[in-house]
Amino acid sequence: MTGNFVATAATTIDAPASRVWGVITDPEAVKEFMFGADLVTDWTVGGPIAWRGEWEGKPYEDKGYILEVEPGQKLVHTHFSPLGGDEDKPENYHTLTWTLEDQEGGATKLTLSQDNNATEEAAEHSQGMWDMLVADVKKIAERG
Repeated sequence: MTGNFVATAATTIDAPASRVWGVITDPEAVKEFMFGADLVTDWTVGGPIAWRGEWEGKPYEDKGYILEVEPGQKLVHTHFSPLGGDEDKPENYHTLTWTLEDQEGGATKLTLSQDNNATEEAAEHSQGMWDMLVADVKKIAERG
């Protein structure tokens, strides 16, 4: 599947970076914006991260590894979903990069990018999904 197309979603959230960070790392909030999946990780660089849930009546487990953690600023992890139909091998993993940037008035710009999309169409599909996800993060963070 190896490709170099990147999907990027971004939004400005009317909340400080600390609040946005709390949302993207809290298992209860993640369950809300990540399609009901249970998040399992200890946020240790090099350690595993998993999202367990059910899709169309079938249990699944997406997984990856934590690559970088800068609280309130940046989170980088790999991601593999068996739902995509690809073989579970390193070249089929995406890298997801969450970047938080302070904005005027206490707001935060959240950008989520996913690399290693095989085609431009695959990147567009992923971007549509991530656009919905960052919009949900925004709703959760802004409601306090």
